[in-house]
Amino acid sequence: MRILLLSALLSLSVPAFAQQPTGQVVSVPSLAPLIDSVKGAVVNLDVAKRASDEQQALAERFHRGPPRGAEEGPLNQGTGSGFIIDPRGLVLTNNHVVEGAVTLRVRMDDGRSFDGEVVGRDPLTDVAIVRLKGKFEALPAVKLGDSAAMKVGDWVVAIGNPFGLAQSVSAGIVSALERQIGASRYDQFLQTDAAINPGNSGGPLFNLRGEVIGMNTAIIGAATGIGFAVPSNLIKAVVPQLEKTGTVTRGWLGVGIQDVSPALSRALALPGRDGALVTSVNDGSPAHRGGMREEDVVLAIDGDRVATSSSLTRIIALKRPDATVTLSVMRQGKPVDLKVKLGVRPDLENIGDTRKPASAGNDSHRIGIAFQDIDPRMAEATGLPRQGALVIEVSPGSPADEAGLHRGMAVVELNRKPIKSRDELMAALKGLGTGAVALFRVALPGSAGKSLIALEVP
Repeated sequence: MRILLLSALLSLSVPAFAQQPTGQVVSVPSLAPLIDSVKGAVVNLDVAKRASDEQQALAERFHRGPPRGAEEGPLNQGTGSGFIIDPRGLVLTNNHVVEGAVTLRVRMDDGRSFDGEVVGRDPLTDVAIVRLKGKFEALPAVKLGDSAAMKVGDWVVAIGNPFGLAQSVSAGIVSALERQIGASRYDQFLQTDAAINPGNSGGPLFNLRGEVIGMNTAIIGAATGIGFAVPSNLIKAVVPQLEKTGTVTRGWLGVGIQDVSPALSRALALPGRDGALVTSVNDGSPAHRGGMREEDVVLAIDGDRVATSSSLTRIIALKRPDATVTLSVMRQGKPVDLKVKLGVRPDLENIGDTRKPASAGNDSHRIGIAFQDIDPRMAEATGLPRQGALVIEVSPGSPADEAGLHRGMAVVELNRKPIKSRDELMAALKGLGTGAVALFRVALPGSAGKSLIALEVP
């Protein structure tokens, strides 16, 4: 019944079943021509990944798999979807599908298969580019459409590899726009009721013109008919950088912001609830140099409307780091235009160089922890000290984990001696013998105070 209703609503000449005489046969269109025209560009990805530290720790705890000290851990096999956007062999998929991939095999609808290599990925938008290896010709490709043109109720078609069932097709509508589900700072998902399941990740969501208007990315585990896709316009904004450099560099203002509530709108004499309220301006940041102040409300950037704090974050992130932008702000009830030259957004999430395979790194110590130097820009953005060693990874179940050390802490002292860098901390730790007590003084982002954490070195 649902399929019949879907087909009937696709017919422009048949407004409703209720208006048809009893017994009349209604001719309805089929999605088959659309699917035939695009399915050749949809691919399946077979991915082998090295087991994560957490997975290996669990395996050891339950006596599964090779010992933790083995030179190479076990491989996890997974599947995902993707789509060819360039006949030269460029495939788009989700970052989470290929992150940490050891081997990657791309299978096409026509039976051909190729090894693939990851040439660029962006964890913050969950977008990655894979290049096919080997010789090929006549590769089908699909076009990225305009996701901003989509409206709630527009029909969409998803094609992918759910549960390993290659070239599965589902159809539905756009259920909502600009959904924020807490995946990253740049959430702007299209929500759809087209069936999306594990294995669909990275696959295309088409409009009825055969254009990709989204990349299927996430589902709500306890629900059906609720799936999310990265909008194509966001994908188009990051693809050129990913293809050229393998990573994405974003613009940065250096401000704290929040949404405007009705009460704040009245208190600040604003014309409405649109805008992003500046709650803090980092010293020495591009915003500070550009003359921004606390309680400024940003209403537009280069003429583009800023509806919420999230939209400001997205707009700035898609600008070049060296771009000069015009911020239209309300200041004490009066409109003001500010020219601000953007900086480079610091790596607030500690993602590091996405062109390198994910690993625990060479900094891991026997206490189960890894560090890096503190980036001055990150210190400005998070309130961390400018000197010290930043905790970037803690192995589950390790002495560091049990002591309470966790990612994001900055170590500023070890055994009451100041720590200025990662190398300095690593050298001090290596000088501690078994049974010695390491006393860390640590700072947390956004906190003025510091804490002491002690652990016994194994």
